[in-house]
Amino acid sequence: MCYPTPQELGLAARALADEHPGEVRLRQAGTSRAGQPIWVLSVAATATADAGGARGPAPAGHPTGPDGADGPDGAIGTAGPLDPGGAIGTGGTAGTDGPDGTADANGPAGPLGTNGPDGADGPDGAIGTAGPLDTAGTNGTAGTNGAGGAGGAGGAGGAALGGARNVLVVAGAHANEPVGGATALSLARRLLRDPAPRAGCGWHFLLCADPDGADLHRTPRPYSLLDYHRYFFRPPGPEQPEWAPSLLPADRLPPETLALLALIDELRPVLQVSLHATDLGGSWVQLTRDIPGLAEPFAKSAADLRIPVENGASDAAGWPSPGPGIFVIPEPGSEAAGAFHPEDTRLSTWYHAHRYDGTTAIVEVPMWASDLVDDPAPHPDPRGALRMLAGRLTADAALVAEARERTRGRDRPGPGAPEDPAADALLRAVDWTLALIPRIAVEWTGPGAPAEATAAYIASIDAFGRRLSLRAAAMLLRVLRAEGHPAAPGLDRLVTGWCEEFSARFGARWIPVATQVEHQSRTVLAAYARLVAAGGPTGRV
Repeated sequence: MCYPTPQELGLAARALADEHPGEVRLRQAGTSRAGQPIWVLSVAATATADAGGARGPAPAGHPTGPDGADGPDGAIGTAGPLDPGGAIGTGGTAGTDGPDGTADANGPAGPLGTNGPDGADGPDGAIGTAGPLDTAGTNGTAGTNGAGGAGGAGGAGGAALGGARNVLVVAGAHANEPVGGATALSLARRLLRDPAPRAGCGWHFLLCADPDGADLHRTPRPYSLLDYHRYFFRPPGPEQPEWAPSLLPADRLPPETLALLALIDELRPVLQVSLHATDLGGSWVQLTRDIPGLAEPFAKSAADLRIPVENGASDAAGWPSPGPGIFVIPEPGSEAAGAFHPEDTRLSTWYHAHRYDGTTAIVEVPMWASDLVDDPAPHPDPRGALRMLAGRLTADAALVAEARERTRGRDRPGPGAPEDPAADALLRAVDWTLALIPRIAVEWTGPGAPAEATAAYIASIDAFGRRLSLRAAAMLLRVLRAEGHPAAPGLDRLVTGWCEEFSARFGARWIPVATQVEHQSRTVLAAYARLVAAGGPTGRV
């Protein structure tokens, strides 16, 4: 099983919507900076699903194939190729059985009308390499939509169209963490097979919050940390959809952030879940409000799937922890010592759901596991260890900064020189990462450094420092290699050595993609079940 690309996610979601027209809807929530669609897949609440007219037959000669069956542990089935050609058409009038409207060259950006039918399924276990979504021309005559059909009034959709509650699952907020899209599709299929969590609750999946970034990070099936970093990309904080509101004024927010904020305003979710991943370590959950009882099913899932629980996550140092691997973001005025964030967490999109009395859970799962982050034993000298780690981080960053200085001339190409948007994005990310490092080193060695800490916490800090320098070096190497720069071979040796040391130091053990997906899926469902059981807010429509 591979990590799906944004295009593959859209195709697989389209196939799922075609297969379940009365329960599933795919629509475009916005457009990225580069013009890519930002897709939302919605699965309707069972208590409010409209029993309107059935969808008519597909055009002759174009049978609609079912979506691919799930592989083991939540693997994504293969969607067959879609018919190229027609633009997204305007849906027929809700409640009236008649043919859909004719599509023009540019279909509307709102709810999708009738889709071009998909072809036959490929084998299970991976997303198929289906053709592009409809982009030009007109659609052939499609089946009719009755009232409440997919795309019609009363079908799957926002707060006004769903049940008393809505859950929003956000995938792909960080370009280098591609498992979320696979989890979103697996969850949607699971909810169709077992609709119990849909009773009175609509489920909505933002399939990839940053499709432009995801296109720059290309690792569909990494076989080592080095392979993962060969085509690594993670944009700077101001260009990340969830973090941008904490770093930019409202009038400069990127379109990906605006689409996410608008979706939260529309759905008013009782629960927002942001799906994240770490390259090497363990699994943990951050909460904007406590969800009582979540620690037990979370720990059971991790144990069943042999995924270590990250007991001392560097992202959550000193935060309240109601159970192993569960961390509650501190309330204003009680910021925990030792937790370094260049952004103000409470200004991120995670807290936007609080406007509607919602809760956000951030679910992290590792690509490679390490038992070092699950060690609760006291560390003998935390401050000494942090001083050593800060010194190593500073020295490693200096090596990358030296190589970066050798590229400064290419930042301003001469007149007539071709622009390279990918290189520019990579260099912005390199500079952002290098600028963070001195502040982090000061934080680790300052008076707020903890006098007592677990071995798991120091291991998490160790991993965090290693990945910062490695990421900056890997992104810079992509630029230098593409240009044939004389500094590329030396930097390549540095990246290779750091990856090998990182893997050896932590005993890296690959977690299959299907297992990552299964753990995230279980945790999302457990968070919703425990929130409801605890009498959490029901959301407002």
